[in-house]
Amino acid sequence: MKRFVLTTALAATLAMPAFAVQPAEGETLAENQTYTYWLLDAIKSLDPAKNTDVEGSDALRSLFEGLMTEDAQGNMVPGMAEDHEVSEDGLTYTFTLREANWSDGTPVTAEDFVFAWQRVVTPATASEYAWYMELMNVANATQIIAGEMEPAELGVRALDNRTLEVTLTTPTPYFLNTLSHATTYPVPRAVVEEHGDNWTRPGTLVGNGAFTLASHNLGVEIVFQKNPEYWDAENVVMETVRGVTVNDNNVALTRYQAGELDRVQIPAGQFPRLSEQFPDQAVSVPYGCSYAYVFNLSDKGPEALKDQRVREAMALSLNRDVMVDQILQGGQRAAYTWTHWAINGFAEPEGGMAEMPYEARVERARELLEEAGYGPQNPVRLTLQYNTDENHRLLAIAAQQFWRPLGIEITLNNVEWAVHTDRLQNQDFEIARYAWCADYNEASTFLDWFRTDGYNSGKWTNTEFDEILAEARTAEDTTPLYRRAEEILAAEVPATWVYHYAKVDMINPAIRGLPRENLLNTWYAKDLYRVAE
Repeated sequence: MKRFVLTTALAATLAMPAFAVQPAEGETLAENQTYTYWLLDAIKSLDPAKNTDVEGSDALRSLFEGLMTEDAQGNMVPGMAEDHEVSEDGLTYTFTLREANWSDGTPVTAEDFVFAWQRVVTPATASEYAWYMELMNVANATQIIAGEMEPAELGVRALDNRTLEVTLTTPTPYFLNTLSHATTYPVPRAVVEEHGDNWTRPGTLVGNGAFTLASHNLGVEIVFQKNPEYWDAENVVMETVRGVTVNDNNVALTRYQAGELDRVQIPAGQFPRLSEQFPDQAVSVPYGCSYAYVFNLSDKGPEALKDQRVREAMALSLNRDVMVDQILQGGQRAAYTWTHWAINGFAEPEGGMAEMPYEARVERARELLEEAGYGPQNPVRLTLQYNTDENHRLLAIAAQQFWRPLGIEITLNNVEWAVHTDRLQNQDFEIARYAWCADYNEASTFLDWFRTDGYNSGKWTNTEFDEILAEARTAEDTTPLYRRAEEILAAEVPATWVYHYAKVDMINPAIRGLPRENLLNTWYAKDLYRVAE
């Protein structure tokens, strides 16, 4: 074994007595240490093995802590892992856990991680993120998920109460970057086994994070209270964190301006005005998420979308510049790749529709539709589904208008988030609005979505694409592989990309500790504090 060479940020953090963000010199803390933020939709699950949503992940980072966490720049820093070593062949990681307790006062042990990781890959758990363990290249994950091996054979074991060993199938350069994700969090076996699916309810949920679950009124409000059992509780300043669900973004902005919320997404088109009026509150930073319209290419999908020419015509004729510059107006970028432009080490393919004038793209789209037998006299009729949000509605209306002159008639179907995701998972849609946010800062976090066995709601499949991503897991230089993967997506068009996100928010200037330089925009309630106004 050799001790892993620490990054400068990690080494500096290890030397610090406290890990939570601390008030700067001259700042005066407010007496009321409460942070209230906006949620668009209800949080579907607080089970680390079953959560799939960004909002759920935000909540889970308060309730649990994994082996690693992130600093304000997105660098990996120690969480529950006090230290770690890696073998010479890069296949075995040995983590030394810090002394810490669950919120009920019992010790957190290496066995809690073993149980949690095995639970994720156990078919009976039905974890939608079971594939994440495959992405991490944890030994035997693929075979266990397929039902060919027992969960106990997963490449993770407790050497003793504070020593966790992880075995990989292949050296994985990004492995440490995966360890701040909620899927890898420990869970308390006794509580899970005693309460079953009810273990995440208020009063029952036991976590090892900086906060406990005080209440959860589904679709209305979720409240967290500071956890006195957290290992670094003395350095956590915030006392209460509250997430409030408001389905209408404009109503949420009104509530922010009334002082009811400390952070809210800025509705489409309002950033220029608000940034001029409130320069210390309106914020736009790159955000590692990509927005797309996914085509259902499964057996349940419409026949017209089976024709690549129809899909390509739809991608060509979507005027992303209008959608970004005239509708959203918040620093977003038009997307011609699935991978976000700011992801570490990513290089976009050259050429393609991104370099074509829009008029030329529309003309080519007409030609493709005519070849496929469609046009204004014989239109393609499809339904575009999106979840409740004013931005989604405005973009869907714009897409409808761009496609109509070519003979593509779109019916819009607005459903609630829970219904939307259920339909995506069951391929009960024709075209669906979807966005993917990076789980870690590397291109595979996007590209793996479209693997045949990936999340891949539209069920597109391509053998070369799968082989490229498999090769990339062990390649020293992934850049050409990821570029080729994007070229395949551009040629096959399993979805049409719309835009790359920016995080466009109004933030109460009294709230400190929210990251501005982390592409994933992952925030930790333990790092927040409120200064006196």
